Amino acid sequence: MISDAVIRNQINNALESIGLEIGKRIEGKVRDSFVLDGKRVIVTTDRISAFDRVLTTIPFKGQVLNQTSAFWFDKTKRIVPNHVIEVPDPNVMVVKECKQYPVEVVVRGYITGVTTTSLWYNYSRGVRMYCGVKLPEGLKKDQKLDAPIITPTTKALHGAHDLLISKEEILSQGLVSKDEYEKIEEYAYKLFEFGQREAAKNGLILVDTKYEFGKSDGEIMVIDEVHTPDSSRFWFSKNYGELFSKGIDQQSFDKEYVRRYLAERGFIGEGKIPPIPDDVKVEAAKRYITAYETITGQNFVADNSNVAERIKKNLRRYL
Repeated sequence: MISDAVIRNQINNALESIGLEIGKRIEGKVRDSFVLDGKRVIVTTDRISAFDRVLTTIPFKGQVLNQTSAFWFDKTKRIVPNHVIEVPDPNVMVVKECKQYPVEVVVRGYITGVTTTSLWYNYSRGVRMYCGVKLPEGLKKDQKLDAPIITPTTKALHGAHDLLISKEEILSQGLVSKDEYEKIEEYAYKLFEFGQREAAKNGLILVDTKYEFGKSDGEIMVIDEVHTPDSSRFWFSKNYGELFSKGIDQQSFDKEYVRRYLAERGFIGEGKIPPIPDDVKVEAAKRYITAYETITGQNFVADNSNVAERIKKNLRRYL
């Protein structure tokens, strides 16, 4: 683990945005994309989003997300096609340009969460039919479900909120065809099952995650990111049972730490974002780095050079 001092020194160097003189620029919550002929250059910044809002930047976060996704894309490419062409920089992925499906596929193995779209938030307020899935009575926070469920959301535009939706609504509204959506569900369950097995080897529980899918040359494939601390929730398996029995929040190293910090101050997506102090940023960065090392079994290599300049150097052939 890199020192707190290294992380703290990087706070003012965190990559908030980047301008590249290539293709058409598209800004997402966390990623800046540049569309070329048949390809897309995706730069993962250090921005952190939660409650569908961009909050601040976290040192080294972009590198963690990009390298974690690269790890999972490589591990799963034999079971589900993906869009990766190359990874020319710790923060950059060059991918096939895909037609993106307008839904996000959320797979949940446990009932938890504090956001207004989370399963536990809704269940604790009396909801029993969630995204078309009927839930039994008597579930407790952080309880494992009998089987994983898919709870889709719409794919919101930048700055807007994702909305809960059911499979039936997706099909009736013509957002995705029946055959394509069933293939997407099949791929999502395969990815989640594989992710849970691999996580268990490292003492982790893959609790829930989101996937995005697109289509290129007639082939459906997973895009964006896979099993990162942003798209997924991980818990440590060794003390899950004890914490669950006591009703104590599970230990995690995903962005739930930042979510909880804000929720404790009354922010769950609406109104002004409370200030996020440097100590919280350092702790969040440590959790992201720990996530990378625990998930992949690889040491995180901190690069203290100017991130934007390094990216431009490594993308020289595209500029």
